[in-house]
Amino acid sequence: MVKDMTPAKKLILILFLFLIALYVDLPWRPNIDVKIGKLDLLKKYDLVLGLDLAGGSHLVFEADTSKISVEKKTAAITSLRNVIERRVNFFGVSEPNVQNSNFEGHDRVVVELPGIKDTQQAKGIIGKTAQLVFARLQTPEASADGGQATGSATLIPTDLTGADLAESSVVFDRNTGKPSVSLSFTQSGAAKFEKITGENVGKRLAIILDNEVIEAPVVNEKITGGKAQITGNFTTDSAKKLVIQLNAGALPVAVKLVEEKTVGATLGTESISKSVLAGAVGLIMVMLFMVLAYGKLGLVADLGLIIFGVLTLATYKLVPVVLTLPGIAGFMLSVGMAVDSNILIFERFKEEKDKHSTISDALEVSFGRAWDSIRDANIATLVTAFVLANPLDWNFLHTSGPVRGFAITLALGIGISLFTGIVVSRNLLRVFIKEKRK
Repeated sequence: MVKDMTPAKKLILILFLFLIALYVDLPWRPNIDVKIGKLDLLKKYDLVLGLDLAGGSHLVFEADTSKISVEKKTAAITSLRNVIERRVNFFGVSEPNVQNSNFEGHDRVVVELPGIKDTQQAKGIIGKTAQLVFARLQTPEASADGGQATGSATLIPTDLTGADLAESSVVFDRNTGKPSVSLSFTQSGAAKFEKITGENVGKRLAIILDNEVIEAPVVNEKITGGKAQITGNFTTDSAKKLVIQLNAGALPVAVKLVEEKTVGATLGTESISKSVLAGAVGLIMVMLFMVLAYGKLGLVADLGLIIFGVLTLATYKLVPVVLTLPGIAGFMLSVGMAVDSNILIFERFKEEKDKHSTISDALEVSFGRAWDSIRDANIATLVTAFVLANPLDWNFLHTSGPVRGFAITLALGIGISLFTGIVVSRNLLRVFIKEKRK
């Protein structure tokens, strides 16, 4: 259907998309509530800035590795870092910086959270061990194999633990509206749960989190299906916090917070201002070069570049993308790739214009013959961005928040530059460049 549209109609669609993106980019919003389903059309979308541009929180956790052998220590610290990073990501912090450190023989994990100034909730989620255990609750008289005494009862741990969880989620009671935590076990965990509940009908089964009994319900019947529910005295926030901890996994070793501070923008206001100024000057120089080198074609390319900038900024706000200085560098590099596409097309046009009766025909041929080079160059850059972003968390590749930020903004910029270079610029040229050769 889109292929059958005239260039003018396609240009109207492009203009409509541009206006929507421009609206998202605006720093202000009218005080009107307009929603389509869950999409708030008049929501204010803000740029999310990284630690170097906006500051945030710096937390240092020290691991207790005294009970771990030297051979297993490295694996335990690596696992600790991975679990903490998953918890931070579940918490909703974009592009955190989580890395291992060793200070005077003490193993530590350094966590930097961009934009998070109040760290109380983050500390509770990151630092809690979250060891979940199910245990039979028996009276001392009935206990034959000892255990940990709790009041007048004895806890006998079972082999069902948090490692058998597939997923947990927050649910609400239909009658009271109170939050609780729903547990779904893996296939092996479901079999364990079915066996344990079958053997303890009429008895209490305690749910223990970090050596604290959360709940000890009476088992009325054997429970099949691998589902359970924790209905302690939760608030909505505490239930969500527990779900984050359980889904991210338990910490392999105990940790304690040894350093906490709120940090300002590490680059400083002056450095940021100079970087933005340098980017603006570079962009203006590129646009000026296109006009001087290609005349009216360059003007059309510059218009496409403006549309590219507006669409890219809107994408950063909608995703959202955490902008750091390396991320801004990735955006500037994608600007160069966007201009490069037009340069390839226009240089090809110089060779084709004398072979065709109209400039429009020459432009169409130029787009077609330049496409192979444009495609291959952008695919090569996208592969590089994929390696830098390391979305699969391959251990043999180094990963860090700033590097991933650079890769993500570069990849998004290339995708949008392909759209503006091939679709937007092409239809602009079809509409405005129509004169015939003499």
